[in-house]
Amino acid sequence: MINVAMLSKWHVHAVDYAREATENKHISIKLVWDENTDIGEKWADELGVDFEPDLMKVLSNPDIDAVIVDTPTNIHKEVIILAAQHKKHIFTEKVLAFTVEDCKEIFAAVNEHQVKLMLSLPRLTANYYLYAQDILDQGLLGQLTSIRCRCAHNGAVPFDGNPYGWLPEHFFNKEECGGGALIDLGAHPIYLTNRLAGEAKAVTARLQKTMGHEVDDNAVVLVEYESGALGTIETGFLSHGSPFQLELYGTEGCLLVEEKKAYLNCKLLGEKHITPEDMPNALPMPLEQWAEHILFEKAPKITRQDMERLTLINQLASQSNQENCRIEVVK
Repeated sequence: MINVAMLSKWHVHAVDYAREATENKHISIKLVWDENTDIGEKWADELGVDFEPDLMKVLSNPDIDAVIVDTPTNIHKEVIILAAQHKKHIFTEKVLAFTVEDCKEIFAAVNEHQVKLMLSLPRLTANYYLYAQDILDQGLLGQLTSIRCRCAHNGAVPFDGNPYGWLPEHFFNKEECGGGALIDLGAHPIYLTNRLAGEAKAVTARLQKTMGHEVDDNAVVLVEYESGALGTIETGFLSHGSPFQLELYGTEGCLLVEEKKAYLNCKLLGEKHITPEDMPNALPMPLEQWAEHILFEKAPKITRQDMERLTLINQLASQSNQENCRIEVVK
């Protein structure tokens, strides 16, 4: 059994991870810590566990094996490295850190103290991603020339006295978040596009502050990949009813995914409408992969390369937007 401490309820997905942990037969939640005492005490009461206001007491507790980190992103690096130094396994919400250099420092601490690290990149477990990867690997699209991925919702659209929409107000705090729509929701199309297209060569980005907040709420990123493919990444907090979309175009065919539906048109197989039943079974979710890595040394499908490349695109996109220019990846 893995005894876990929940570190912060800051991110909106913290509740989801607590539920997943509770439902996992290998995990037991024992403690809650939060940078906000009132929120932490209430959450601990809801989970039926103790609240500990001192983070160092949580990390030095010999009965705690691992931590689930949902703190403000600007303290990810500090909290994760401290957890590693206290030999606690770490599951954390995206993104891992603000810079590639910070990611490397985290990896170094994890290596030194021999703990297991997992970042929540759940769409890499989805059946549509696995299907797209298989189609590419089989060469059915020929050479991949273009890929587009869109993931957006209406979380920042104001309503009924809620000027920030249904997202929490702190999601618009640049210091805590490091960004807005792109660094949070845009993570999904970034890591999917990276995985399918490979290593990035250059980034050009536009991050809009449509509602006047200090972070972006609508963003588009163009990624040039070493493979020659162009990636278009779209995200935002201002789109009502926007479906998830993943499109792959190649010299021999194309694959279009929208929510649970897909359409394949290639020279070898012709036109096909794809249903979920035609796709591979989804992989275990990241939290389950993490638990199996800890207990059974089963290598996770989500890798450090995925984590670092996600941060790289965010870092270069922010620089591109600020400098109003194309930014090349420095080797």
